[in-house]
Amino acid sequence: MYRDQIIDLYENPLNFGSLEPSDFTYEEDNPLCGDVIRIYVRVDDDNRIADVRWSGVGCAISQASASLLTEDIKGKTLDEIKAYSKEDLLELLGIQLSMTRIKCALLSLKVLKAGVYGMPDPQELRK
Repeated sequence: MYRDQIIDLYENPLNFGSLEPSDFTYEEDNPLCGDVIRIYVRVDDDNRIADVRWSGVGCAISQASASLLTEDIKGKTLDEIKAYSKEDLLELLGIQLSMTRIKCALLSLKVLKAGVYGMPDPQELRK
């Protein structure tokens, strides 16, 4: 069922860990399966993702998805993050998923977007 890349990212995650200081961090879980993802984001003066990390526990799909998402969003603007779609992330994963597994795959995007929409204006933070 899992491609080799999914297993590799589960065993060797990208961007795993915390990020201090960060402009925002946000965490959520998937109560149906127990997956938990926290994302830490640092934004530069141009409102681009300067650095991003994630931590959490869960299945290979949720962990691989968080790795791929955090790698893909580096350098993107906050507006680009707001426009990032579930189809974008599912395409990065590149495998067919059941409806149950789609929730696992999209947890990191849900966490990221909640953090972006809930964060204070980065320009205000720098004053």
